[in-house]
Amino acid sequence: MANHKSALKRIRSNNAKRLLNRYQAKTTRTFVKRLRNTTDKAEAQELFKTVSGMLDKLAKKNVIHKNKAANNKSKLARFVNNLAA
Repeated sequence: MANHKSALKRIRSNNAKRLLNRYQAKTTRTFVKRLRNTTDKAEAQELFKTVSGMLDKLAKKNVIHKNKAANNKSKLARFVNNLAA
């Protein structure tokens, strides 16, 4: 157990940040699945804008690696572009 006041505060803040990061990462994964399951090109393009922003935010905050975000965005862009108009 931590003995210092600052260490106790750090434990509390780390737990709070961990919960927020997990929530945002899970929400992003859900949006990615929703985008993958869509067949309408217009809807997919709107969803892609949202999802790419979410991935960028996760990468900026180091929740996921920046290369992982770039790979996901690349694959999703290819998926959206290949949808029938």
